[in-house]
Amino acid sequence: MFFRNLTLFRFPTSLDFTDLESHLEPVRLKPVGALELSSRGFVSPFGRDGEALSHRISDALWLTVGGEDKLLPGAVVNDLLAKKLAEMEQKEGRKPGGRARKRLKEDLVHELLPRAFVRPSRTDALIDLEHGICVIDTSSRKNAENVVSEIRHALGSFPALPLNAEVAPRAVLTGWIAGEPLPEGLSLGDECELKDAADKGAVVKCQRQELTGDEIGKHLEAGKQVTRLALTLDDHVSFVLGEDLVIRKFKLLDGAVDQLESTERDDIRAELDARFALMAGEVKRLFSVLEPALKLSKADA
Repeated sequence: MFFRNLTLFRFPTSLDFTDLESHLEPVRLKPVGALELSSRGFVSPFGRDGEALSHRISDALWLTVGGEDKLLPGAVVNDLLAKKLAEMEQKEGRKPGGRARKRLKEDLVHELLPRAFVRPSRTDALIDLEHGICVIDTSSRKNAENVVSEIRHALGSFPALPLNAEVAPRAVLTGWIAGEPLPEGLSLGDECELKDAADKGAVVKCQRQELTGDEIGKHLEAGKQVTRLALTLDDHVSFVLGEDLVIRKFKLLDGAVDQLESTERDDIRAELDARFALMAGEVKRLFSVLEPALKLSKADA
């Protein structure tokens, strides 16, 4: 269990999570109903059969929002609708009006929903109580907002806001490639994205390339700025940082994973527990490096 993408929100560190479990239980995931398209709610981080809906290690909380979505392809509905309309036209000698077409389509959806396949999903969240950050395992801002909304619904109040920087992240990332010193522990990777400063300008994506070479330098001289940059932290974590402050391709490297292999565990739950503890520590370390470098705003301010 390792997060692959990190979308971060900040919340006041004064929030109290001591009674969290009692708030989550009423919004536990319920099976999607026969005539429902989807269902959302909390599930155990250790699997849907688990009882506890949260897990805590030190000042790190692990929550999981589960989902069930009916798979009802629009092409299937439209094909059946077309056949029904053709039958009605042949029988009545005229094409059904717009209102009749709409009602017929709604009837078809209700008829098909009970027989539709259900796709389960889960999105994990890490809540760092020390730094006041909520980390969602997704690169989609919409999906992340949905998870935060579920937490807010459960708690009644959760004043979490998207991560915000007091400096332009694009300028900072460009400076690091241009030769400005990186924060301690950070080193450049082999991937970046550059864009012209003008709207709808050229976009250059580089992979498996030396980022301090002449080719990248020419793009910088032409006025392009870095909007995504691959970085490594302490040979423990590699990731791609975007100007939107979303961390993509988050990966624990051998230097970090070796710590798991040095400890013996008897069951899968203990393994997941150890993985979460390791990941939470690396995320905390990464945030502590990026916070001053990007002048990240605090929710308490």
